[in-house]
Amino acid sequence: MEFRHLGRSGLMVSEISYGNWITHGSQVEEDAAKACVHAALDEGITTFDTADVYAGTKAEEVLGRALKGVRRESVEIFTKVYWPTGKGPNDRGLSRKHIMESIHGSLRRLQTDYVDLYQAHRFDYETPLEETLRAFDDLVRQGKVLYVGVSEWTADQIAQALKIADEMGFDRLVSNQPQYSMLWRVIEAEVVPLCQKEGVGQIVWSPIAQGVLTGKYLPGQPPPPSSRATDPSGSGFISRFLENQELLARVQDLKPIASDLGLSMAQLAVAWVLQNPNVSSAIIGASRPEQVRDNVKASGVRLSDDVMRAIDEVIGEFAERDPAKTQSPPKRP
Repeated sequence: MEFRHLGRSGLMVSEISYGNWITHGSQVEEDAAKACVHAALDEGITTFDTADVYAGTKAEEVLGRALKGVRRESVEIFTKVYWPTGKGPNDRGLSRKHIMESIHGSLRRLQTDYVDLYQAHRFDYETPLEETLRAFDDLVRQGKVLYVGVSEWTADQIAQALKIADEMGFDRLVSNQPQYSMLWRVIEAEVVPLCQKEGVGQIVWSPIAQGVLTGKYLPGQPPPPSSRATDPSGSGFISRFLENQELLARVQDLKPIASDLGLSMAQLAVAWVLQNPNVSSAIIGASRPEQVRDNVKASGVRLSDDVMRAIDEVIGEFAERDPAKTQSPPKRP
């Protein structure tokens, strides 16, 4: 396993991190979830990403139990705040009240005194940005959070936050967590250039495009049983790819490229995102330990310019590049 700085910070993270969106607390049993976490540790992964909203807070609980007994200083635990975790009007968003209450809930569920990175899971249009950033800064001062970041913010939103932090003396954002893959490249036009300039690293999710880039979804055929496409909690994200039969056919054309490199399709997909110098870590998910062991082999892989061009020739116009597609909702849920 190789390691990278998280943005311009001094924090080192494994360039492949383990995330438990969908899987822990919902898609797989806890024993299987723990087996995946320990497979990740065995393979050198030290960075673990979750969120309070995953599986209705259960994912944090499962991760906390899975990491129990592991030397705390040896791992980096990331979580997020924004989406509803209760029925009340203040059980959501990025208000000071919700942030302060949410971090305490996350720490309790994760069985830790602090998280290495606390991320705003989306941009909150109904809370002053200064309020959010001051609350984050207070948590850093209290030692409950070491670094702060965001997830799926636009370039303008990230720029606003950095300007306010500089003006008010708050801790700056060190990371953004966007969707990024061969098929979903919306961050390349605006987010990446800004973040490279400002020292903000990308922790990318879905580098395998919810499994599409493994090649297991075949054109004209139903999804495999128990796949991501059949899980209601994740099928909405994958449907945009599965509806395009020509895209699925093009993905099959990546197989010879992967084979020539001695890589699986998943390894090629993960290695591809890691070629971007602004990417600090690529998040993988898994329902079985062998998936973890397969994906981590992408660490340290260097793809030549010729290989990168060959991939672009295959994917071509099917890669989504419109920055307006950033996953940021118009208002708080």
